Amino acid sequence: MFAEERRLKIAEIINRGDSVKVSQLAKKFNVSESTIRRDLDELEKSGVILRTHGGAVSKGINRLEATFIEKQDKYAEEKDKIGKIAAEEIEDGDTIILDSGTTTWHVPKYIEAKNITIITNSIALAYELSNRNDIKVINTGGFIRSNTKAQVGPIAERTIKQFRVDKVFLGANGVSLKFGITTPTLEEASVKQSMIDVANKVYLLVDESKFEQVYFSWICDLNDIDYLVTNKERPLEEMDYYKNIGVKVLS
Repeated sequence: MFAEERRLKIAEIINRGDSVKVSQLAKKFNVSESTIRRDLDELEKSGVILRTHGGAVSKGINRLEATFIEKQDKYAEEKDKIGKIAAEEIEDGDTIILDSGTTTWHVPKYIEAKNITIITNSIALAYELSNRNDIKVINTGGFIRSNTKAQVGPIAERTIKQFRVDKVFLGANGVSLKFGITTPTLEEASVKQSMIDVANKVYLLVDESKFEQVYFSWICDLNDIDYLVTNKERPLEEMDYYKNIGVKVLS
């Protein structure tokens, strides 16, 4: 397990309870207590936790989750721009996965490619796409989360794992250079991980409000994606970081 992943998992544990001890974490992750102390120091520096004598307590990783309707009107112009950029990446004959979300929701209206197949776990997207005669649509099935209109759970994951696709277009709530890509719930994180596993190219679609945000559940590290699609160019130092890990930024 990479240090970044371990630290995010430690943060998740801390934010599920009142406090943890260094000795408990060392045993759980099968590392030395000095390693855990360094992890906790890094988490405290980032503002995620508070160190205590012999352990740490929660300072507050973001676990709040807005509903689909609440998020739909926020950064609408930015999301629309992102959707257009993403749609231009879709080529004739592509098989793609469109993740659930209010940013990925903007992609289909700009698709001009022919003979494509779209797999989605979004009931909102599935409904919109059902009106398109030029697109073959596969819905994953699964438990429907009322907040996000996303289908999750073993049924959705099993469906996704049956396929191999050219491209996946993912949404997320948080993008952090230190902690990677995150979302509020384990159920949605797990589905997104399944999508990444079956795709040849991974596109992350996020507007400017998602950067330097950390949520409860880890999806993947930044070097697990191929393209970062956003509404405006990121700071130069950040762009250099993406270039060094092989991520192309489209904005």
